[in-house]
Amino acid sequence: MSQEFSTALKTHRLHLLLLLPLVTAAYATIVPGMVDQWSSDPNYSHGFLIPLISGYFLWQNRDDLATAPVRPSNLGLVIICASLVLLVVGIAGTEYFSMRASLVLLLAGIVLYWFGLPVLNVLALPIGFLIFMVPLPYIVYDAAAFPLKLLVAKFSVLSLKAMGVIVLREGNIIMFPNTVLEVADACSGLRSLVSLIALSVALAFLSQKTVIKRTVLICMAVPIAIFTNMLRVIVTGFLAQYYGAAAAEGFFHEFAGMAVFALAMLLLVLTGAILRGSKTRKIRKP
Repeated sequence: MSQEFSTALKTHRLHLLLLLPLVTAAYATIVPGMVDQWSSDPNYSHGFLIPLISGYFLWQNRDDLATAPVRPSNLGLVIICASLVLLVVGIAGTEYFSMRASLVLLLAGIVLYWFGLPVLNVLALPIGFLIFMVPLPYIVYDAAAFPLKLLVAKFSVLSLKAMGVIVLREGNIIMFPNTVLEVADACSGLRSLVSLIALSVALAFLSQKTVIKRTVLICMAVPIAIFTNMLRVIVTGFLAQYYGAAAAEGFFHEFAGMAVFALAMLLLVLTGAILRGSKTRKIRKP
């Protein structure tokens, strides 16, 4: 008869206490560097929230975790080794994403090795959610930001023309009679998209009961982020027509960024409320 997690945790507490300083030493420079990027890079300021949300998921599942059957698996040792290889490769190539992501994989491997698959199933969401705290590689970020900038610029200009604004577009450059605006990375939607996807996952698991509704809510983060940033460019462009480049600089630019993210969050919450209120119709057999 297998032990419950609460009992097994007491059995392995010495092993885990000995393991803690080893993991701390391995990531002593990696985690602080990641936290520093959260504070210095606006694209990943949501990183501070991720461990807190993950901790809430853990607390929410505490009863299921306490009674989960423990069936240690040697497959966990394979995952632990794979995470350490990923860590070493990341250090050798100075590839920060690999180094940081290996910590999430290592945690999953430790749980699987000492406690087994039933416990890992309970902890899958708290552990897996931590991947959102890891900043994307810049090469991936830049590759995604450029087409988004072109998309936002194109449809913003079409909207402005429909409103009677005299405007031309050259790539991500929007030209007015009296000023020129550039759709930068901040206006591409990718900055808010990275944060919105992380928050949409949290909202989906907190508010939705079915896999389909959770998937829909998470996927909605993409069009919402693009739409709200497109709206930001349209409003900025419309004001620039009358007030010049000052409309896209200083306080208004910062305020517009915060307002756009607030609007995106509101739309995401409203989408979640609509999905939560909708009922899946059952097909009755004649």
